[in-house]
Amino acid sequence: MNAQELSHYEQIARAIEYIKANFKAQPDLNTIAEQANMSPFHFQRLFKEWAGVSPKKFIQYLSLEHAKGLLRQQVNLLDTAYETGLSGPSRLHDLFIQIEGMTPGEYKNGGESLQINYSFAQTPFGEVIVASTPKGICYMHFAGNSDTALNDLQKLFPNARYQHMADQHQQQALNLFTQDWSQLQKVKLHLKGTAFQLKVWEALLKIPMGSLVTYAGICSHIENHKAARAVGSAIGSNPVAFLIPCHRVIRGTGSMGGYLWGLTRKTAIIGWESALVLGDEDIAVVADVAKP
Repeated sequence: MNAQELSHYEQIARAIEYIKANFKAQPDLNTIAEQANMSPFHFQRLFKEWAGVSPKKFIQYLSLEHAKGLLRQQVNLLDTAYETGLSGPSRLHDLFIQIEGMTPGEYKNGGESLQINYSFAQTPFGEVIVASTPKGICYMHFAGNSDTALNDLQKLFPNARYQHMADQHQQQALNLFTQDWSQLQKVKLHLKGTAFQLKVWEALLKIPMGSLVTYAGICSHIENHKAARAVGSAIGSNPVAFLIPCHRVIRGTGSMGGYLWGLTRKTAIIGWESALVLGDEDIAVVADVAKP
């Protein structure tokens, strides 16, 4: 993504912020385009290129009532989401993701024996820093500032050896943003975390693309109904943005809840994924279900 494309994302992000604050008024195209400082024609074309649908339809994806509708259909249970079965080669559901926790020694010594490659890349949601060991992806964060992002990575593995280099693990992970699902290969994760955190992250990996679940749903899946606070902490400690889809977890009320990389980005990712999974014919049905 070049500088112009990044600027376009920032303009679309401003428009999404406006939609979030004003979705109940169902703002028209002219009003939303003003928030991005674009003509309605240019904004409509750019928005559809970025999100896959028109701004009007995107509003439906981002409404809280839409989120509540999805939850009602899934009876608030993560297992129901698993049974949804997003069939076909164009679904992220078909991607097998292998997760491996670091050994106690690797965990304790701050990655002293690890060789970590890292690189920066542009995505539809801004720049990311992505890092990998020979075993798989160990880190991926949205990077507001490159120097700060690298410093945060090095704090996580203070004793590791670092090399600024893109490798195959990173390229496979970044393919998730290209929408070329047929070219995806197995993506492996090599994560630093407690046994409980790994269990929660594994549960997140099983949420199908286009689905939303609650924190209580995650607790139900790991069979620990009293662990809501600990589950929330583990989700907030997710070291791999987007790939481990913590953005698909919302509050039981239907509100978006928190997100380490900002609610605007979380809202944008949910809408983007919905646009990929649902066709235009499905949007009206979802909107009808979501009405109180």
